[in-house]
Amino acid sequence: MAPVWQRPYVLADRAVSAPGPSLGSVIRTVAVSGYRSLRDLVVPLHGLDVITGPNGAGKSNLYRALRLLAACGQGDVVSSLAREGGLSSALWAGPASLDGARRGGHEVQGTVRKGPISLRLGFASDDLGYLVDLGLPPQAPGYESAFLRDPEIKREVVFSGPVMRPATVHVRRRWSVVEAREGRGWTELTRGLAPWESMLDELADPQRAPELVAVRRVLRGWRFYDGFRADPDSPARRPQIGTRTPRMADDGSDLAAALQTIVEQDPAPLHEAVADAFDGARLEVDVRDGRFDVLLHQPGMLRPLAAAELSDGTLRYLLWVAALLTTNPPPLMVLNEPETSLHADLVGALGRLVRRVAADTQVVVVTHSGPLTEVLTDDSLSPQATPGPLGLSSPARLLGLERDLGETRAVGQGMLTAPRWEWGSRR
Repeated sequence: MAPVWQRPYVLADRAVSAPGPSLGSVIRTVAVSGYRSLRDLVVPLHGLDVITGPNGAGKSNLYRALRLLAACGQGDVVSSLAREGGLSSALWAGPASLDGARRGGHEVQGTVRKGPISLRLGFASDDLGYLVDLGLPPQAPGYESAFLRDPEIKREVVFSGPVMRPATVHVRRRWSVVEAREGRGWTELTRGLAPWESMLDELADPQRAPELVAVRRVLRGWRFYDGFRADPDSPARRPQIGTRTPRMADDGSDLAAALQTIVEQDPAPLHEAVADAFDGARLEVDVRDGRFDVLLHQPGMLRPLAAAELSDGTLRYLLWVAALLTTNPPPLMVLNEPETSLHADLVGALGRLVRRVAADTQVVVVTHSGPLTEVLTDDSLSPQATPGPLGLSSPARLLGLERDLGETRAVGQGMLTAPRWEWGSRR
């Protein structure tokens, strides 16, 4: 059976397929405006993308922006921003334009703001796209509230194709009003959507607005892994009550159950990943009284080592194996510095595993590691891949980021080479 995000909605009058990792629905473009150092960044994605750059270039900001975008599908974007310190601390801190400083070579100077305070996020594939515009609530004289600095959702749009145009918009939201296209006109879905509620979470309906259901399903399917704990108190080191686990928890607490789930579906990739990293080693999941633990059999050892006894690097590698070889592949997986605390030999094995997984799932890797980048971009490791601009199993693409006058920019990207993107306006 296909993963849940690949199954189409077949309706009485139309069918809408939830975007999954196929040639037409791989995420092609990610756009961010007004978030930290990402003043106005539009980047292309292809299938397996490797984001690199020096410290402070903005890699972590792009990773966080993707997480915020995914939070829209959970209806959690406002509280996610609040956990970052509120909208004011997450906004671009520089002037609206840096053109004068770049042309004249003088210091960055403040300018008069011409538009509203805005943080905008969006993505697009060949099938569907989505954008959201967040801002501050109106500061009415005499109105008092403890939540005046909470961000509000001012605008949302779901559209078809890689670029939003008036003719491609399916559902639009301005402030509290949400409308869906119906023939050549529009039908109103609601006039009372609260400013902290996303239309993806509140109004997704397979009959009236199937596109909202499809976009929400994709965003909710994105997975993010930002390193794993391997200290002595790490949850992954302790035996845990286990149940069938198609998706490992973010903290790795259900590592053993996730590995056993993989073993019972298809053990070959798991055993190959372990053998690639630890020559002659064999992985076993020990189950006693419902509690699951990891055992690693290694040549020369009289007994297997349990998770509590493994080195930090070995445990982290096994955590990445469980995350990547999930039995329920997501439409997009984003890995933030997966090389942390891994020996060079394990970095190579991890890179080969990521390449294998990228044949079925779109993967974005944020990394500082030169060795990992070399493995991920080594075309000789995937001779069967057909070179092309887009698609799973295509060669990995490098996306370098750099900081210029405080702004994150894609290396080598200019006005003519940046992907097309349109934000539209709140009016």
